[in-house]
Amino acid sequence: MGGLLFSAFAVLAVLGLPIAVVLGLASVITIALGSNVPLLVVAQKMYTSCASFPLMAIPFFMIAGALMEGGGISRRLINMANKLVGSISGGLALVAIVTCMFFAAISGSGPATVAAIGSIMIPAMVNAGYSVGYSSAVLAAAGSIGVIIPPSIPMVTYGVVGGASIGSLFLGGIGSGLLVGFALLFTAYIIAKKKGYKGQGKFSIKESLIATKEAFWALLMPFIILGGIYGGVFTPTEAAAVAVVYGFIIGLFVYKELKFKDLPRLLGNAAVSTSVVMLIIATASVFGWIMTSARIPDAVAQAFISLTDSRIVVLLLVNLMLLVVGCFMETNAAIIILAPIFIPLMVKLGVDPVHFGIIMVANTAMGMFTPPLGVNLFVACGLTDITIEKLSKAVVPFIIAMLIAVILITYIPAISMYLPNMLMK
Repeated sequence: MGGLLFSAFAVLAVLGLPIAVVLGLASVITIALGSNVPLLVVAQKMYTSCASFPLMAIPFFMIAGALMEGGGISRRLINMANKLVGSISGGLALVAIVTCMFFAAISGSGPATVAAIGSIMIPAMVNAGYSVGYSSAVLAAAGSIGVIIPPSIPMVTYGVVGGASIGSLFLGGIGSGLLVGFALLFTAYIIAKKKGYKGQGKFSIKESLIATKEAFWALLMPFIILGGIYGGVFTPTEAAAVAVVYGFIIGLFVYKELKFKDLPRLLGNAAVSTSVVMLIIATASVFGWIMTSARIPDAVAQAFISLTDSRIVVLLLVNLMLLVVGCFMETNAAIIILAPIFIPLMVKLGVDPVHFGIIMVANTAMGMFTPPLGVNLFVACGLTDITIEKLSKAVVPFIIAMLIAVILITYIPAISMYLPNMLMK
């Protein structure tokens, strides 16, 4: 079954079909030709994989992100970041990254972060004299922070698949997300200094405080979500529902930029985004079930252990595999398929499942802006007239920076585990 499954997957992927279709068709072909299991099981597994209370957080976070974007949140976050770091060399690039870090704590989605911030920042950077390649690369890379800093949709997916605490994963994502953000900031600053991109204006404490005050209600949202979860007030799924109500109230009654006529469009966009993610989760769960039935996770674990029993070496090999997979596969699909394979191996080696979850999310986040199929690259290309080839070249320094950050997250567990160990035990 395993050979048939992966052969079908490879052929369908080469044909260029969407990843959800590839996973679903490969599963159907394998069950139809390689087993006596009725095809009805495919529909049953797809339904049961999505009929999960924790997964309800995904559409709620999608809607919350859409409401906050349509309610003027993006502009206020950008203005605040501009007052804080805009005067430094490469200021607008730093503004874009800092804003993405703030917006990541609202949207939980990489492509949504690129679209929301990039649509404003890329034209502003180009008009200020920054190259299109550099501007697009900054946003494509910074958008990956959207799935590392909580709330994170891939972390919800991993928590459901791997049986890990979503609250602990969210806490682990704070330190890891900040590390990635600072790595990208440092890289953007060095490139800007080399290219001679100047900052704009002078730093003013008064203006920074005013801009922060204007963005106060946007900044309060992550504290409500995370504070409610860790305070035991509500679950991550209930927190996502609270985020929707909060985003609606702030956009409509506080900032007054959200209009009732905008709701059908915003909800429609959120529904489309949710349907794409949920279809991938549904088909990937069937794919993963077949792998488990064929005992592929056990075989992979034994193969790794037979090569070496060194945790350092195994983690390196797993990271390399995740890096390659991330170049070709959507984040949630990669997590659903690979998490059940690697978690038993990690437990044998003494790696905490929460720590490994952060490693997986950070590694697959890098795949979002890694050629040839990084989704953030295509979103950034859609905002400009740059080709994917030119953008792929411009993003290389940020890939290197992200790679260093992932290595640090992997081999220094305290980066991701300090807060979970302190607050969740």
